[in-house]
Amino acid sequence: MDVFKRNIKNIFFIFILSHLIIWTLVPSLTNNNLPLDTIEALAWGSNLDWGFNKHPPASAFFLEFFYFIFGPQDWAYYLLSQIFVVIAFIVVFKFTGELFKDKTLSLISVLLLEGIYFYNFTTPEFNVNVCQLPFWALCVRYSWKLFDKQQVTFKDCFFLGVFAAIGFLSKYLFIYLLIAIDLLFFYAIFIKKYKKFDFKYLISLEVFIVLLVPHLIWLTNNDYITITYGLARTGLENSSFLDHIVYPLIFLGKQVGILIPFFIMSFFLIKKFKFKISLKDKKFLFLIFINLTPIALMFLTSMLTGSKIRTMWMTPFYLFFGVLIVYIFQSQINLKKLNGFISAFLILFILSPFAYAYISITKTDKRTDYLGSNIAIIVESEWKKYTDTQLVSIVGDEWIGGNLVYHLKSRPKLYDYSKDTLSLKGGFILVNHPKVKCDVSFEPIFKSIKFVAFNTKHCLVMYRNY
Repeated sequence: MDVFKRNIKNIFFIFILSHLIIWTLVPSLTNNNLPLDTIEALAWGSNLDWGFNKHPPASAFFLEFFYFIFGPQDWAYYLLSQIFVVIAFIVVFKFTGELFKDKTLSLISVLLLEGIYFYNFTTPEFNVNVCQLPFWALCVRYSWKLFDKQQVTFKDCFFLGVFAAIGFLSKYLFIYLLIAIDLLFFYAIFIKKYKKFDFKYLISLEVFIVLLVPHLIWLTNNDYITITYGLARTGLENSSFLDHIVYPLIFLGKQVGILIPFFIMSFFLIKKFKFKISLKDKKFLFLIFINLTPIALMFLTSMLTGSKIRTMWMTPFYLFFGVLIVYIFQSQINLKKLNGFISAFLILFILSPFAYAYISITKTDKRTDYLGSNIAIIVESEWKKYTDTQLVSIVGDEWIGGNLVYHLKSRPKLYDYSKDTLSLKGGFILVNHPKVKCDVSFEPIFKSIKFVAFNTKHCLVMYRNY
């Protein structure tokens, strides 16, 4: 165990490197196609804007950057997802170094996260939830710097504003963390008066708003489409009185279920569940606010509105749960007897990728079994039979259309179906779209466009613009 304690940094490095390699290789070797959310964001990235119909733009920006470097290589996007995860782990580890005197406790705080499937099993799909992870962690770290230090610095305020903006531009639910941080500072400054108000705090707000301006302009010009989509996902319009009771209880039940492996690992770690807590303890106060307040706000949202909270929305909310548990029970952790905890960790660390691989290989009706690259080859071949015009646009949904955008060599741009479709220049394909009935009856809609081919099997309509 002394060897263990002397090599904490090396062990942590081995852990994050192993996590990154394993969770990049396993989906790369067992999936035939990228997951839905990744394909969707790659499709948006082909036609970058300051927002999209479902989400703000950050996830598409990061994916498009990787596409610019690697092109249609599936492994690159699994790697991108794990880079975001391990950055979050590193930030959590750095943060704990300022809380604990013993680095072993810092390492344990991160290893506990392997007991939460948000940070292993679901991470191969790079989406808005994974995209939030490093920025959630960085916001917490810089909030702690401002909360802990007597002297407020411009740098800390500036970076907090930057990371808060990028996190919010990943997914609007990031606002729950920001509200929790605001409540923490309000409590500390105006109620308990632990700290004095400093006008430098407003730098964070100013930076945050300035970075959001382009997206807010886009949002206004597009009838707040991302907000209406998010509200529709909650089922808010059809909620009944019972939903205000049932959905919050379902939400709590799911959170307990998600945390069962995490608690099992904790049982091997803690001798006795005895602890002393005090809101006068600045570290404890901070951890309570940034861990429990966002979850409490989600619960209140469900209770007050009768809306359904989807499980995956909670992905970043538990990043610092390991830190909270270790901090509360640190006096009850016997650092000389960690064998049970290490065994539990290794079982979960090994079992998760094996379970993912097994499901990926044995179940053949998943999105990741879609033969996107094969269909793209067929479409490209058919296109060349009819015209030498370059295929520059896909009009359609984010799945079938998005796969064509991702796999086709010409890297066409994805467009939603609208009247503006008629003004597209160059060759384009209309592909399975809910607003268009997929049969030859809609050919007259495009009287000014040469009809090239119609494929009923894949619901593809191919056009050439003159």
